[in-house]
Amino acid sequence: MPTSIKRIYDQPAKDDGFRILVDRLWPRGLSKEQARVDLWLKDIAPSDSLRKWFARDPEKWQEFKVRYYRELADKQDLTAAILEKARGNAVTLLYAAKDERFNNAVALKEYLEERSR
Repeated sequence: MPTSIKRIYDQPAKDDGFRILVDRLWPRGLSKEQARVDLWLKDIAPSDSLRKWFARDPEKWQEFKVRYYRELADKQDLTAAILEKARGNAVTLLYAAKDERFNNAVALKEYLEERSR
């Protein structure tokens, strides 16, 4: 599955392929032209309550993933759309968080990789 993740504030590149923003909120200070987003899947982002509970705390990472995966189980149409788009094509999941290791795009990529096996 040729899916990568990238911070939306990083420069877009040709090898990004199809760019999907997976955050509920549009990134601050970034125009739609600058972002070069092909699809904004805000409904695939964690719920507000989960996002606030997690509060970017690495100590909560494993539990965050468990709870987020539970939410994703109810969004199979959205995950299937990403998997379908990634079949043979480059897809980049975009996120705005400063933390490159503990964010919803990382968790979503892991979830999609598990489902595509």
